[in-house]
Amino acid sequence: MEEKFIKIGLVSISDRASAGVYEDKGIPELEAWLKKTLKTNFHTESIVIPDELSKIKSTLIDFSDLKKCSLILTTGGTGPALRDVTPEATLAIGDKEMPGFGEQMRQISLNFVPTAILSRQVAVIRKSTLIINLPGQPKAIVETLEGVKDKQNNIITHGIFASVAYCLDLIGAPYIETKEEFVRSFRPKKK
Repeated sequence: MEEKFIKIGLVSISDRASAGVYEDKGIPELEAWLKKTLKTNFHTESIVIPDELSKIKSTLIDFSDLKKCSLILTTGGTGPALRDVTPEATLAIGDKEMPGFGEQMRQISLNFVPTAILSRQVAVIRKSTLIINLPGQPKAIVETLEGVKDKQNNIITHGIFASVAYCLDLIGAPYIETKEEFVRSFRPKKK
């Protein structure tokens, strides 16, 4: 029997981390979060690259078209600085923009920092791959994925990952399940 799994691409975009000036923290945070949250088996492809438009575009195309990742999560390069070009690269290679993901990430982050309005995260679909730009800070990555919860773990604001599973269903990607104590994936009830 063939093992069922989803292939997830993790792309950290940072001039300094890619040059070895400091250690990337985005990919390890994402890997740890996926391990604790997904019930579904998964494999990851990961890379740390500089903030260069052509490199980001070619990496996203490679991960989607050649490495066959059904979900690609990027970290970094989404602010207003001149070198921050992740959203431009992502939009350039996408077939459909999914603006709700960026809107929700900013809404979540505003619960923690007023500078969330400076973030420019976007999400797109390329063929049957969902590509989402996440913040660069590990704490903010988890916050945007899980959302805002009160002290009793009740959801105040849904994290974006609550919608990822159903979006993957709709684009023909593998079926995934999450552990509800971290993220309750929403799928409409079947009639």
